[in-house]
Amino acid sequence: MSSWRDIVLLVAMAALSPAPALGAPQAPAYGFGKPATAEEIAGWDIDVRPDGKGLPHGHGSVAQGQLLYDAKCASCHGTFGESNDYLLIAGGVGTLAGDQPVRSTGSKLNHATTLWDYIRRAMPFTAPQTLTVDETYALTAYVLYLNDILPADAALDHNSLVALKLPNRDGFTTRHGFLRRGGQPDTRNVACMRDCDSGSKLASQIPEYARDDHGNLAEQTRALGATATAKVSATPPPARDTLALAKQSACMACHGVADRVVGPGFREVATKYAGDPAAEARLAAKLRTGGGGTWGAVPMPAQPQLSETDAKALVRWILAGAK
Repeated sequence: MSSWRDIVLLVAMAALSPAPALGAPQAPAYGFGKPATAEEIAGWDIDVRPDGKGLPHGHGSVAQGQLLYDAKCASCHGTFGESNDYLLIAGGVGTLAGDQPVRSTGSKLNHATTLWDYIRRAMPFTAPQTLTVDETYALTAYVLYLNDILPADAALDHNSLVALKLPNRDGFTTRHGFLRRGGQPDTRNVACMRDCDSGSKLASQIPEYARDDHGNLAEQTRALGATATAKVSATPPPARDTLALAKQSACMACHGVADRVVGPGFREVATKYAGDPAAEARLAAKLRTGGGGTWGAVPMPAQPQLSETDAKALVRWILAGAK
């Protein structure tokens, strides 16, 4: 019996004794993942600094950039950088210190290398990082041309891009929002730690004089009273100047009346569709929605701001020989 007691005592003492030191503690092994290769790191390490660090060597001209812009950028950013649903990329240079500042890529940006970096990593929206280095130089040159920062015959390479000084180089600030004057930035907020305001105040950006149009519709709607019959003039309104409408709608930026520019001349279009009874409706729809393939690789940007009436008037004028 004593032998069993001795055995139990030895086991208990062994359990309570400290384990012998086995060296420094080892890092846990999780069993998954691997070190990133140099090639994988290079795919992420593409940022370009204001001083040009990280900027690859290449070359691109304004003329080359215009062809790329019309094909890949104009559908979102507008024919002249006026943009559709996105921020302006052209205009407003020199207005930031005035009473009505216009914030755009050209007026606010302080380094041309930042523009190159953004185009390379994020554009075009549907296929980012598919542009070559030379294409990125060309598009950067064209956007700067749209802002009257570069002349039409200019080209950019590594050295000229780094040396280029933008109009707002010394005036860049993050103290306000980008979309509107007086807007607040959505970054660099400081969390309140004491004496914080516990209440909330509702506010609206709609001007006071316009708020009645956005209130309770039931309160704003009233029954119609007596109506008077208006006299209709027998004289039709004067015909709209279709050539002026074509210029106002930016058609003349890509088409001449008789000559090709980026796209075919209007009279060339009239010749192609002569005798086609469905041409008017088809071309009027294409004018508003945009498209490409008929006259080459460069697509026509959409013109959704045109009414159906104006689009049909333009097409009828073109098919009649643009006279």
